[in-house]
Amino acid sequence: MDGKRRPVVAVVGGSRCTPEEAELAGEVGRLLAEVGAAVVCGGYGGVMEAVARGAREKGGLVVGLLSGATVEDANPYLSLALPTGMGEMRNALIVRAAESVIAIGGGFGTLSEIALALRLGRPVIGLRTWEFRDPSGGPDPVRRVDTAAEAVRLALQFGPRA
Repeated sequence: MDGKRRPVVAVVGGSRCTPEEAELAGEVGRLLAEVGAAVVCGGYGGVMEAVARGAREKGGLVVGLLSGATVEDANPYLSLALPTGMGEMRNALIVRAAESVIAIGGGFGTLSEIALALRLGRPVIGLRTWEFRDPSGGPDPVRRVDTAAEAVRLALQFGPRA
């Protein structure tokens, strides 16, 4: 790094995921680490564990914002596990901490993170995740991509905030 603040990208997804989603998340983590971006996630299993493992394989920085009050259930690939004791409310912290959000698969927790990110004006890049239809006829607010490389390239277009 050249002294500049590294980009921070949130990666959100289910605590359980398909093998394909895990592979995508791992590749996203590796690619983010290769360019020096920090990853923030929920810190547990599924997509969160896969992205953390991928990033750590390449020496990346991964921060897990845990819903519970202890680190006992955190995945072992986190660089830093921060217990918030906030339950699902910690989802707002995850998306607020990042310049952009990559959503991979996921359930209702992921849906809440996508909604919060959009509400906060954070760009959301979607890989096999929730699809939205604007009742007024507008476009889906999630930027859809098909590959991990596309997701990372797009997420990094939204660099560190001053």
